[in-house]
Amino acid sequence: MTVFEQDERFARLNLLVESAGMSTLENATVMVVGLGGVGSSCAQTLARGGVGKLIILDGDVVSPSNINRQLLAFDSTVGRPKAEVMKELILDINPNCQVYAVEEFVKAQNIAPLLRSLPRPDYVIDCIDSFYAKTALIQWCIEQQVPLLSSMGAANRLDPSLLSFSYIEDTSYCKMSKTMRHICAELGIKKLEVLYSKEKQAKIKSYGSVKKEHTLGSISYMPPIMGMLLASKVLRRLLGLETYKLTPIMKGQK
Repeated sequence: MTVFEQDERFARLNLLVESAGMSTLENATVMVVGLGGVGSSCAQTLARGGVGKLIILDGDVVSPSNINRQLLAFDSTVGRPKAEVMKELILDINPNCQVYAVEEFVKAQNIAPLLRSLPRPDYVIDCIDSFYAKTALIQWCIEQQVPLLSSMGAANRLDPSLLSFSYIEDTSYCKMSKTMRHICAELGIKKLEVLYSKEKQAKIKSYGSVKKEHTLGSISYMPPIMGMLLASKVLRRLLGLETYKLTPIMKGQK
């Protein structure tokens, strides 16, 4: 019997996935990169879902504007590193979870040495906003042959029923997906599996001194729902409830 099986926190989960499932989850390692509205919800869901080892990375600190949608954002956490706060929350959920919290942004220049120093993940979930960082992470996963799920944009949208999993080449409507389609095509990357919205983005008016084109609106539920959907897919795949292929891949690979 595993440690998690004996833990009352996971009694209801144990009923659902049984001993073999609990053992699989306890021995799994999942990496979440980016701890904003999507990533913080994703990391929490994985922790509550019994994942035994979590690697979380984000170089940002909590700001007041995060409070409307980010799981780790409260008046009491404003100004604190997101990775630090998220680690505390995960350990409050499950003190037996091994948490590797990295207070750094993933960049093309640092990704290889940074991730080399961490345990090898069974799955990576990309919740990053930066195209450059996303691309670096995608390339690292291809090189290391680690499966990856990538989140596209949650901003300026209101309808979670229009969220969908797809390969990047099959996406539509989403501006972030459009940019990533071009990047992947240029680099010969295909079958990047993403969660994106088919909803047409809302038009946002200027906010104070912030220019309209740089203002992204958000609502409380949209990013967290995306995070939970990403976590749910990874949990099901770890449990063998959903078959999947090693993606993304480079053009020419099968």
